[in-house]
Amino acid sequence: MPHRLFVGIRPPGDIRDALIDLMEGIDLARWQDDDQLHLTLRYVGEVDTHLAEDLAGRLREVDMPPFDLTIAGTGTFAKKGRPHTLWAGIEPSDGLRRLQRRIERICISAGLEPEHRKYHPHITLARINRSTGALAPFFAATASLRLGPWRAESYILFESTLGRHGSVYDPIVRYPIETGP
Repeated sequence: MPHRLFVGIRPPGDIRDALIDLMEGIDLARWQDDDQLHLTLRYVGEVDTHLAEDLAGRLREVDMPPFDLTIAGTGTFAKKGRPHTLWAGIEPSDGLRRLQRRIERICISAGLEPEHRKYHPHITLARINRSTGALAPFFAATASLRLGPWRAESYILFESTLGRHGSVYDPIVRYPIETGP
């Protein structure tokens, strides 16, 4: 049975609470719940059990100090000019860039295809579509959004299961971000 995986960072509870407090004012938006809030480092996709276990082991190889992250602003991802994802952005961070690149190299060494999309660090807030209400009032209210900083001290290998009410993200392995002994 294939495993649908991704690697991400969970913001602390106070940051997730502040994000949840923003989630209103757009009719028919499918807002994320607390369990879904994360910063993706690498989407892995569907892999077999052998590759999932190999990747889980290799992800222990990261050796770097913890770093700070700050949420700044909101935006959307669009396909063919139609917004589909509403997000909160992450300020540029050397620590995040280093961690993401190391995880990308680990994924490639485990046999995964390289990620071809440019990395855009964000936390998904909602799924939106043509029937979703106006976005402008939300963007006006969140234009100067800043949350944090918070210390990124671990990253997680998640398994994603598609359900009737959206995806369920189960943490499989938590890896500390720390410099070796």
